[in-house]
Amino acid sequence: MPHDIDFDHEHERMNEADRAAVAQLIWEQETIELRTVGIDIGSSTSHLLFARVTLKRLSEGLSSRFIVIDRQILWRSPIMLTPFLPDGTIDARELEHFIRHAYHDAGLRRSDIDSGAVILTGEAIKRKNARAIDEIFAEESGKFVCATAGHKLECILAAHGSGATALSGRRSECGLHVDVGGGTTKLALIDRGEVISVAAFAVGGRLLAQDEKGAWTRIDDSAHLVAKQLGIEASPDSFADESVREAIAERLATIVVDQISGTALDELGHALELTEPLSRTIKPCFITFSGGVAEYIFSRESASHGDIAKLLAGEIVKQIKARISIPIIEPMERIRATVIGASQFTVQVSGKTIYLPDMGVLPIHNIPVVHLGLDISDDIDIDKIVGAFKKNADILDLEPSARLALAFTWDGEPEHARLFAMAKAIMQFAAPSGKRDEILFLMIDGDVGASLGRILHDELHLDGKIVSIDGIKLRELDFVDIGEWLDPPGVVPVVIKSLLFPGDLPCK
Repeated sequence: MPHDIDFDHEHERMNEADRAAVAQLIWEQETIELRTVGIDIGSSTSHLLFARVTLKRLSEGLSSRFIVIDRQILWRSPIMLTPFLPDGTIDARELEHFIRHAYHDAGLRRSDIDSGAVILTGEAIKRKNARAIDEIFAEESGKFVCATAGHKLECILAAHGSGATALSGRRSECGLHVDVGGGTTKLALIDRGEVISVAAFAVGGRLLAQDEKGAWTRIDDSAHLVAKQLGIEASPDSFADESVREAIAERLATIVVDQISGTALDELGHALELTEPLSRTIKPCFITFSGGVAEYIFSRESASHGDIAKLLAGEIVKQIKARISIPIIEPMERIRATVIGASQFTVQVSGKTIYLPDMGVLPIHNIPVVHLGLDISDDIDIDKIVGAFKKNADILDLEPSARLALAFTWDGEPEHARLFAMAKAIMQFAAPSGKRDEILFLMIDGDVGASLGRILHDELHLDGKIVSIDGIKLRELDFVDIGEWLDPPGVVPVVIKSLLFPGDLPCK
């Protein structure tokens, strides 16, 4: 369906001894090359791709890190409709068959892949589905990041995966990214490369879909609500009439464009909200779209696939032309707006700067990182720090009580009063009752790891286990593995796995 709207275009499982040997090998290199895989399993579609990533060591010393300097997409799978069993659970056997064939068609074995990321969204994150999917990747458990994304994290992943975040950074402008998927639409307000607010609502291109016999039997809750408001019977026979489906798509498109433009929502619009509304602290200079519906919005797809995605895209374009004057830019990726894998690099940390009272808690893998993102070089504002940790954990769909790593940069003097205030802020966020069931990890860019750990235990009497390491620089959407204490040389290997996205570097 062409649209006359102007768009701008823009190894096998290793034991700890093996891991230590690999860490040392990586440490001795200036440049390393990894093969990585990005796998996206969602309610509507699933796909994967393989990439080759080149990393270069930035600095010398015990706290050296590698950065990605080049990447090349090696192979992309077809887009697969996520298979479901009659009871509504994902067909893990069929999914594994798809993944196995993808490796075969790409000419790769599972042992050829050095790292990867498996992102589960929508129905895939439900406990029964997630457990079955975890079993598919059990042998890669140490090498892969396996992340379950709730609505807010989905917004962030779509913004990064489409290239919209990188685009905002390159243009030094604010952009609004809109990902219209099969069951939900995700918004991300991005200012100069930083996601500052997200929101999601239940509108998508597969709220109505046909079964293998051609009957319109998939009728999601949102479609029921829209049909009820329009006085339409929500049944396969009713939805067999294309004019009825067009009416549904038009009403859904109105909600999408209301959300994009910031128009006050009506009762139905509010009923379909999945998160709190977008915080519109700055006006966007451009809008980008991704998701399956974006393939039709940008005229990259014309065939229908047994759903209302094509109709919804046409109505969105029609209403945007009538109601919105902000430029629309086609991002780097649309339906494939997801991770391309995970880069992996090792940092070795001196034993003198680590607080590890219980060595038995290590090794541990795939700890999600919550980055503070504040300058704390002056006075330590406890309330401000607690608020920032809460906001950044919430946007990643993480509870303060969960297993996580708090990351921040320490600037200024390591005076006891400043350290004590920082420890109090950490305590108020991660253990307000004074007790934690999960281990608390502190990953600090600065030389205060041992001091903060001791204050939390000895002075604030935190009831729970702590691992506090410094000399490490982390960012949002990082995951960390921490290996066993190695003596000699008196260090712990820390493997940082950073999610990679299409916009991180120019495509080849």
